[in-house]
Formats: sequence, C-alpha cells, structure tokens
Amino acid sequence: MTPLPGYVAWCLAGLLLCAALLLLRRPAARLIRLALRSSAGLAALALFAQVGHLIGVDLGVNLINAFILGLLGAPGFALLLMLQWTLR
Repeated sequence: MTPLPGYVAWCLAGLLLCAALLLLRRPAARLIRLALRSSAGLAALALFAQVGHLIGVDLGVNLINAFILGLLGAPGFALLLMLQWTLR
C-alpha cells in the first residue's frame, strides 16, 4: 500500500474536521451558552456580594456558585440562598 499524496491527506483531514464539527455543533453550542450564562451568574454574584451584607446574606463569589446560577438561573439563586441559610 502506497502512502497518500499530500493533497489527498489534507482533503481527507478537512472532510473529517467538517464531519466532526457537524456532529458536535449542538453540544458545543450548549457548552458556549452555559459558559455565557455562568459568567453572567458570576457577575450577579459579585453584584450581590456588594449589597448582600446589608441584608445579612453573603454568598461566596466562586465558580461553583456561578455554575449553579448558569445552569438553574433564578431558582438556582434561591437554592443557594436556602442552602446557605440551612448550613448556618
């Protein structure tokens, strides 16, 4: 068996890359959306940390809390508040 010429190998690699992108389009879009929502959750936690001490509630500004907010949204914020209240 002879090795493939350079251009054929590059064409096959390009086709393989296109197929992989087509297969992974939805999961990649979901991961990007989760990352954007988590960054917005991190910003919301940072803002809440500025005023939370005035009402006696302080949530940690970290990636786990931001991930929970990104995944669950407003119910995730309520979950974090209840969890912080029960563990006190």
